[in-house]
Amino acid sequence: MPKNERIVVVNDTMQQGYRYVCTEPVGRNFHSDFKPDLVPAEMLALGVFGGRYLTDCRDEFPAAWFKRAKLCPGQHDPALNCFGVNASQPLSVWRAKGWIYPDDPRGWFQWYCRYYMGRRLPGEDERQIRRWRAIGRHIAQLALHCRPGDLTCRPRQRQAILHWAYDSRRL
Repeated sequence: MPKNERIVVVNDTMQQGYRYVCTEPVGRNFHSDFKPDLVPAEMLALGVFGGRYLTDCRDEFPAAWFKRAKLCPGQHDPALNCFGVNASQPLSVWRAKGWIYPDDPRGWFQWYCRYYMGRRLPGEDERQIRRWRAIGRHIAQLALHCRPGDLTCRPRQRQAILHWAYDSRRL
């Protein structure tokens, strides 16, 4: 194995013995079409997914990500979200719509966290980046219906956009 590659073994509630290889430096060498506004640690600190995301995955990711993270070990808590509203659908809906792939059973944000850490999955990376880019339609709706900087306009949509690493506070 080349010197810069790292193997990660995952043992959490949803994956046991899952292994992946990080081939890129942390936070670098992203696909040219993928330019997120926020890094995973910022998203966790801002409040995403009602604090329910990654609560059992701390060993997989840098401890620094969790220093300011708004997490809750119990049920999803919309009050922890940046905009204080629920903008999530249950994992069962994600599975029914075919959005979940076995490598990332928690969905897009888990994919992004692992991509950020340096994992690359040809085909899957392109699929997830296409999904990320599709959020642009929601950004366009905010621009059409809200005054710039009015964070009270469409808070649910702003929270959903935040879940995709776009900084909806700047829209």
